[in-house]
Amino acid sequence: MQVKFINRSHHPLPKYETALSAGMDLRAFLPDGPVTLKPLERGLIKTGLFMELPAGYEAQVRPRSGLALKKGITVLNSPGTIDADYRGEICVILINLSNEEFVINDGERIAQMVIARHEQAEIVEVQELTDTERGTGGFGHTGKK
Repeated sequence: MQVKFINRSHHPLPKYETALSAGMDLRAFLPDGPVTLKPLERGLIKTGLFMELPAGYEAQVRPRSGLALKKGITVLNSPGTIDADYRGEICVILINLSNEEFVINDGERIAQMVIARHEQAEIVEVQELTDTERGTGGFGHTGKK
């Protein structure tokens, strides 16, 4: 499968870092200089990338585990979904969940993107759903252990 990119940044195109990687890193494109996120502040960070996905695929934008663990930086709408018919710039909504300011520099790896196949469901309205052992139980209904 091919995914077409336009790169308006001065950074390399995303790539898989290892042979079995599911995601590829997205880099901040900040030609006007660094962006600082204060504690609990969110911001829309541009990448300078535009892409064309094949029909039946989506791109999921997810946090980078190292940034989340070490700095408290995550993707606010995780996973963010990029539909196959979207042609705008790929941007990432980051939030600082730490107690310290976080500076995002141009070219910094800020998120990862996973390309995934998906289906569109046929929506059917009914009056009843089939019974299951679980039923309506949710949100911890099976206990702690």
